[in-house]
Amino acid sequence: MAIALRKPAEIDKLRAAGRIVGQTLQYLQENVRPGMTLKEVDAMGEAYLRDLGAEPSFKGLYGFPAAVCTSLNEVIIHGVPTDTVLQEGDILGIDIGSKLDGYYGDAAITIPIGKVSAEDEALIACSKEALEMAIEAIRPGMRFKELSDLLERFITERGYVPLRDYSGHGIGTQPHEEPSIPNYVEGKPKQGPKIKNGMVFCLEPMICQQDGEPVVWDDQWSVESADGLRTAHYEHQVAVVDGKAVVLTEP
Repeated sequence: MAIALRKPAEIDKLRAAGRIVGQTLQYLQENVRPGMTLKEVDAMGEAYLRDLGAEPSFKGLYGFPAAVCTSLNEVIIHGVPTDTVLQEGDILGIDIGSKLDGYYGDAAITIPIGKVSAEDEALIACSKEALEMAIEAIRPGMRFKELSDLLERFITERGYVPLRDYSGHGIGTQPHEEPSIPNYVEGKPKQGPKIKNGMVFCLEPMICQQDGEPVVWDDQWSVESADGLRTAHYEHQVAVVDGKAVVLTEP
C-alpha cells in the first residue's frame, strides 16, 4: 500500500487531533503522583481528552480495554491499566491516541514518579533525545530505513538496545498506516521508500537496557524486554512540511 501524501487541510486536522494528545500527556505529567493507581491514570487521561472534544482512539482498538496505555517500569509498551499503585521511584510510560473529525493523533512519554535513580533518568533521556534527534534529521529524499539506522545508532551508542518487532508507523484516517518505522535497520539503509513532503507518521523510540527481544504478558498486551529490566518510550506524530518535520503532538 502506498504511503499517503496529505494535503495542508488534512495536516491541519491531524494537528488538531495531535494537539489534544499533547495537552492530555502534559496534564497527566503534571498531575500523576505516587499513590494513584494505573486505572486512575487511565480515567484521568480519558476524561481530559474527552473534555477537549476528542474520542480516545485506543479504547477498543484491536480489543484494547482502556483509553491510555500505562506501561510501568519493565513494561515498555501497551501496558493495561490495573489497580497497581504507583510508588515513589517508579517510571511510567503513558501512550495516548485520539480521534477527532475522522483523523488520528498518537504520542507517548515516560515520566518519573517522584524522585528516580540516575540510571532511570538516563534511560528516559535516551528515549526522549533519540526522538528529538530523529525529528531534527528528517528531510525529503531520505529513506525511512536511513531514519531507522540513525535511531539504532543513537540508542546503541548510549549503551542501550531498541525493542525488536515493534515500530513507529504512518497515521492519518486510520490509527496505523504505512510505513512501518522500526528503531533499528533491517537490510541496507539506502533501500526502501523515501520520505516526502506531505507524509505524516509517528516515531517512537522504545529503549531496552540489555536485550531487545519482546516478551508479551499473559494479559496479551503488556510488552517487556527479555532482560526484565526497566524500559522507556517516547513518541511524537510528525508531518513533513516544506522540507522538514513539524511535530503535530505538541501541547
